[in-house]
Amino acid sequence: MKYFRHLVSRLFGAVSSASPSPEDLAEVESLLLDSEFLLWRKLPAMDQRHSIAVWRRFLNLRPGATQPELRAALLHDIGKIQSNLGVLGRVVATLLGRRGERFTAYHDHEKIGSEMLQNIDSDSVTIQLVAGSDQSDIAGALSDLRDADNT
Repeated sequence: MKYFRHLVSRLFGAVSSASPSPEDLAEVESLLLDSEFLLWRKLPAMDQRHSIAVWRRFLNLRPGATQPELRAALLHDIGKIQSNLGVLGRVVATLLGRRGERFTAYHDHEKIGSEMLQNIDSDSVTIQLVAGSDQSDIAGALSDLRDADNT
């Protein structure tokens, strides 16, 4: 039930096409590597706003987070760029699962995102967290990131 509420909340938040504030953009730019920020800017506004909200919740859950961990919070959905699905497409992909190339890309966004970050030489911790890697040395950060994303 909690996951369903999360999805409904995300749906209503996605309806707005408002861009993040200039202050939020400046904070994101100061945290991400230049190549990461250029990639992050390719996210639709709804995903940019979501990533900022996740980053803030993650910081509250993990006040001592490292820079690579904070970058992962902002970049955790970066692989969704490849699916190129709008709000309705994402709803259908969530309901129907891996049907077709774009829906499959949507569901594989962690793997795709981690590969995108490898190609621009992001930090290995950032890449592992975006990939959803269950390595013991990042397990706490991954758990906090997932909690921040699902709140």
